[in-house]
Amino acid sequence: MGNDNVLIITGLTVICHRSSVIEMKTHTYNTNLQWTGNTGKGTENYRGYERSHIISVEGKPAIEASSDPSFRGDKSKYNPEEMFVASLSSCHMLWFLHLCSDASVVVLEYSDAALGKMMESNDGNGKFAEVILHPVVKVKEEWMIEKTAALHDKAHHFCFIANSVNFPVRHEAVCIF
Repeated sequence: MGNDNVLIITGLTVICHRSSVIEMKTHTYNTNLQWTGNTGKGTENYRGYERSHIISVEGKPAIEASSDPSFRGDKSKYNPEEMFVASLSSCHMLWFLHLCSDASVVVLEYSDAALGKMMESNDGNGKFAEVILHPVVKVKEEWMIEKTAALHDKAHHFCFIANSVNFPVRHEAVCIF
């Protein structure tokens, strides 16, 4: 935050940045993870255990997960990288729908084929380089098409998850009626 001063009050964060004050509510998210890949000898041997695990949140269906198959994971289960890209896609969509509703733009259908690019170095370290969202939106009337580009930009500005990453998140949207 550089020259920012931060004051945290339970449930509220106040950030003083130069001459402005920004109040921010705090939201808390709790998840549970249980490794299910012990085949009998734990992590005694790198190739001897599974990367399978269960992700859960109280009151919601559990998610069976593993690592990417490139890292000895189970290709039939979700991996953290896929879920990360899906989180960016989902966040953008939810903000876009909200903003369309506020702008009287009626969305009838929405789909996205998001693409995340992760780079891996020779030592196994890695990071995402970019995520490109490809939303396809169907609106109720032709005049609404023109408004959607600005609403996608605004959704990008508001997406909490996109605001939290240190790589570009772009969108290449298509809108039809």
